[in-house]
Amino acid sequence: MTDNIPLQPHQTTLNDNKNASPGEWRLVYIEDSIVANSPATLNPRNYVDNDIISRHDTDQLFILNTSLCCPWSRCCGGGDFRPRTVWLGHPEKREQRYPRNVINNQKYNFFTFLPGVLFNQFKYFFNLYFLLLACSQFVNELRLGALYTYWVPLGFVLIITIVREAVEEMRCFLRDKEVNSQIYSKLSTRGEPLFPPIKHFMYISTFFSTVFHHKGSCFLRTDQLDGETDWKLRLPVACTQRLPTAADLLQIRSFVYAEEPNIDIHNFIGTFTREDGDPPVNESLSIENTLWASTVIASGTVVGVVIYTGKELRSVMNTSNPRHKIGLFDLEVNCLTKILFGALVVVSLVMVALQHFAGRWYLQIFRFLLLFSNIVPISLRVNLDMGKMVFSWMIKKDSKIPGTVVRASTFPEQLGRISYLLTDKTGTLTQNEMVFRRLHLGTVAYGMDSMDEVQIMIIALLSFLLKRSRQSYLQASRAPVATKVRKTISSRVHEAVKAIALVHNVTPVYESNGVTDQAEAEMHYEDTCRVYQASSPDEVSLVQWTESVGLTLVGRDQSSMQLRTPSGQILNFTILQIFPFTYESKRMGIIVRDESTGEITFYMKGADVVMAGIVQYNDWLEEECGNMAREGLRVLVVAKKSLTEEQYQDFEARYVQAKLSVHDRSLKVATVIESLEMEMELLCLTGVEDQLQADVRPTLEILRNAGIKVWMLTGDKLETATCTAKNAHLVTRNQDIHVFRPVTTRSEAHLELNAFRRKHDCALVISGDSLEVCLKYYEYEFMELACQCPAVVCCRCAPTQKAQIVRLLQERTGKLTCAVGDGGNDVSMIQEADCGVGVEGKEGKQASLAADFSITQFKHLGRLLMVHGRNSYKRSAALSQFVIHRSLCISTMQAVFSSVFYFASVPLYQGFLIIGYSTIYTMFPVFSLVLDKDVKSEVAMLYPELYKDLLKGRPLSFKTFLIWVLISIYQGNIIMYGALLLFESEFVHIVAISFTSLILTELLMVALTVQTWHWLMIVAELLSLACYIASLVFLHEFIGESALYTHDVYFIATLSFVWKVTAITLVSCLPLYILKYLRRRFSPPSYSKLTS
Repeated sequence: MTDNIPLQPHQTTLNDNKNASPGEWRLVYIEDSIVANSPATLNPRNYVDNDIISRHDTDQLFILNTSLCCPWSRCCGGGDFRPRTVWLGHPEKREQRYPRNVINNQKYNFFTFLPGVLFNQFKYFFNLYFLLLACSQFVNELRLGALYTYWVPLGFVLIITIVREAVEEMRCFLRDKEVNSQIYSKLSTRGEPLFPPIKHFMYISTFFSTVFHHKGSCFLRTDQLDGETDWKLRLPVACTQRLPTAADLLQIRSFVYAEEPNIDIHNFIGTFTREDGDPPVNESLSIENTLWASTVIASGTVVGVVIYTGKELRSVMNTSNPRHKIGLFDLEVNCLTKILFGALVVVSLVMVALQHFAGRWYLQIFRFLLLFSNIVPISLRVNLDMGKMVFSWMIKKDSKIPGTVVRASTFPEQLGRISYLLTDKTGTLTQNEMVFRRLHLGTVAYGMDSMDEVQIMIIALLSFLLKRSRQSYLQASRAPVATKVRKTISSRVHEAVKAIALVHNVTPVYESNGVTDQAEAEMHYEDTCRVYQASSPDEVSLVQWTESVGLTLVGRDQSSMQLRTPSGQILNFTILQIFPFTYESKRMGIIVRDESTGEITFYMKGADVVMAGIVQYNDWLEEECGNMAREGLRVLVVAKKSLTEEQYQDFEARYVQAKLSVHDRSLKVATVIESLEMEMELLCLTGVEDQLQADVRPTLEILRNAGIKVWMLTGDKLETATCTAKNAHLVTRNQDIHVFRPVTTRSEAHLELNAFRRKHDCALVISGDSLEVCLKYYEYEFMELACQCPAVVCCRCAPTQKAQIVRLLQERTGKLTCAVGDGGNDVSMIQEADCGVGVEGKEGKQASLAADFSITQFKHLGRLLMVHGRNSYKRSAALSQFVIHRSLCISTMQAVFSSVFYFASVPLYQGFLIIGYSTIYTMFPVFSLVLDKDVKSEVAMLYPELYKDLLKGRPLSFKTFLIWVLISIYQGNIIMYGALLLFESEFVHIVAISFTSLILTELLMVALTVQTWHWLMIVAELLSLACYIASLVFLHEFIGESALYTHDVYFIATLSFVWKVTAITLVSCLPLYILKYLRRRFSPPSYSKLTS
């Protein structure tokens, strides 16, 4: 019995408790995916992302769909990590309880949202100061005006913050709900399976016991886990593979012992024991028997047992907890507000000191603190937050970077100050699509434009061999010289193509296309139904190329291989031995027997550094390998060696004996294989290119010219990463590359660091293992040297290592970092970086959902940083400094006013005036600075050197802050003393005169600050001026809470008022306009040279 059941968020089971139980096992099938013999939830996708078992109804089996465990996992039984024994079909024998298996990326829940948001707001000095300020107005001795003058601005700030956090939490909740509410397959104990769609994503970690595929194996992709795009071969447990049906798994008495959860994704230790056999069967389990979370099954139907879920998953343990990010700009603004608060305290103490601390002076100090509270502007936080929302909206609406999403709208200005960019390789810089580019035979080379010649020669020679017997072919080879040369080239090409078609681990898989039955397709080798699976995308591209030139791989199992010629003839080969590729050997080999001739041939391919000592002497291998490598191609050397029957039998005997050795098995096996690897015939060189994403090279060049250092962190192999770095021009042609030798001890690391120190202007390539050793013993020295490199490539990096590198860069340099990735293995790095950018690609949306910014292509990163990052930072700097200037101006006027009145703590402006000043009358013009820009976006992209100016933080520095403070003090004094001087006989008009001059000064200062006018800026200026004039005419009674302002209503219409206000405004602003003109004339900024 099967049906579909939606799993709700945070719901472990349909009708049971929160506890997880590894003992309750049920049988589950999944087409092209891991299937768990367990009571966990099953997602109809081939992705694995959790490792714990959840208890529920005994008639149902689920594999929970999540990548993060529940935050209350320890309360649910998820304590220390321990080994476990899992019984098939016997839940009552479980020994432990495990965490729940749901996704939860929210920062708050329903009960903690409001307290949590308020705590996060008031834990910072800025907001806590205004809270205390507003609360002080409940004390009669400290009250200076109406309560709303303090509580309305603070409440407005908090409401905006709460709404923004609520929106982001709701979005996060909906994303989690979408994942947790997937439709799962339920299977009863009668063993009637439901087959979900093929190639679905897996969310558990298992070992598998049965593969319903006649080859008895399957391929696994781990790119979301370790960044490698290779397809790994996985094998079932032998004794369970022989069971007649999958339902028999529930009838046998067996259990699995598994090691405790750990972060090692490349190793696993466990055993499978069947007790009802005679004798009992005990099989060892290794990494070849496992299917980790965050992996994909390519073909076949797999039945497995869930071993780990929740936080015990390899993928989760390799993912660091996301940190709460605070923008550097916000920290700088917070520092400036502390300085302003210090100035506020000093001014208040000076005022009380000038009163000679008379009377209740301590109350006077608090009253002056409240009176000059505008020195620390509460509107600063509101303006900056609203500005960030506008910047985020601009990014999302930019038609030149479609699909870009801002998931963290709290620090878009961070994008304008990036010093280090750390990027993934697979799927981020590259498309993960290999293309065959070059076949080199020594005397002749074939590129993409001449592959048709290869195809013609292959077809002609195979037709020739089909028509003639082997003897006639040998006689034909004794023809005149011209014919001999032609046939020699053809035979060389044929030998090279045949070798490439045989020396690999590729398996053709036939899938139903909706018209053809799968079994029928496999029987007749249907081309339209065939796909290739392999442990390396390089190998797939090579086999696809041999198919394009006429030699097609149509069948393969563990002991044989079939090739098809253009005429339809099937060539059968028996696989005698396979020597797989390893990181240490850098080569792979295969021994095959041609069934038609009985010939035994040993084929080998590998990297040029190891093959050079294996093949016969030649004078072109090293030079041509270097030429192809400089073009960014992955070069493989292909060679062969013919063996007699006696030679092979002798080798096989020694090889089997070496594999049975208990001590030094690996060394003995390698020694036997090396006995064959001598004087091999060099056949050809192959060049394969990993297709780059669109415009990767110009984007990296833009970033480099902008002063951003790019580091590539990948889980792929060293050779692959190096080729991609060259191909993408991450390493320029005139730069040397220092490949850091593998080191395992402190002394080796010391020697290699000394060797690296002697290199200059050299890119560094280092593996994850060597990096770990260097960071363990010489962290400071290594980071100092690495930061001096123009580019760094770290290969074979684990996800936690990527995050560690980001963290070390932040600590050692103090510079801002940006991490870019597209896979689940990049999430830790993205969350650790100051700015995390996720690329929505073939590897899913894990990185995109965890990132602060999401883009669809790597090339969009250039515009995101050069245009939006630069504009956001410069606009935020201008906005913050202008808001500070606006507050300091009115505070200076208050200080002068209090001084004139014998240092009395009497407010100059009360009620609506003090609120209207920073809202209705000046808010729109000041906030319109978020639309300002110094250069057009095309210029910013064309001259990325403009970005360098921002890396030093010059738009917002102590120097610019001091300049704006001096301007504020100057203008505040001019306005106040000007009013006192010109209106000495009419002193009662001081409020209207000074306030009008202040408003006009602010409007003119905005005009002085603007670089490029936008029509909304003009509207904001005119609208604010109109609002002020209208309020004087129609709202004079509401505005004028003091008698002074009420009497000024008739005075402001006089000509004397107009010309004197105009004079004060001109004196306060005209000198600044003159200084701006002189500065632009004699010391223009860099951008002005480009706009002129």
